[in-house]
Amino acid sequence: MELIYSIDFAILDFIQQFIKCAFLDIPMLMLSYMGEAGGVWIFMAIIMLFFRRTRATGAMILAAIAVTALIGEAAIKHIVARPRPFVLNTDITLNIAAPSGYSFPSGHSSLAFTSAVIIFLREKKGWGIAALVFAFLIAFSRLYNYVHFPTDVLCGILLGVGVGVLTYFVFRRTGLDRRLSGEKKPK
Repeated sequence: MELIYSIDFAILDFIQQFIKCAFLDIPMLMLSYMGEAGGVWIFMAIIMLFFRRTRATGAMILAAIAVTALIGEAAIKHIVARPRPFVLNTDITLNIAAPSGYSFPSGHSSLAFTSAVIIFLREKKGWGIAALVFAFLIAFSRLYNYVHFPTDVLCGILLGVGVGVLTYFVFRRTGLDRRLSGEKKPK
């Protein structure tokens, strides 16, 4: 575990020393707040529900967010109980309100990637790529703001991608995606 912490802190310290700057502080703060509790993704999913073409995507995102939050936030975080990096390294001054709760896995990263993966699999590739880039920026903002370790973010991404892909295939396999979109059953 000590090796993981030393690698994690080396990456965080590199970001603080070579990337962190006044120019990026506000955008990284905004990205973190946009990803709070999956807010931006939930908002997008609700908007998608109003349109037949994107209704299934919106429903998938909401279902995947619920499953991801249950697994990551309600279960894994409390089992692992990993403190956040700023708690262990008190020399850092945060440019964001100190989040409460445990660090592992990153909820921002898992919720962003579960949503972005579904958009990538369901919608036009341009929208999917934009969603993945946005998810990556939200995940990176958690490192930049020193509120998660890189392994928290990496495992959050893996959880999000896994749940996103699984949700996509469950909806496809059951035909729920076609029913939500008003499509006829294939012959």
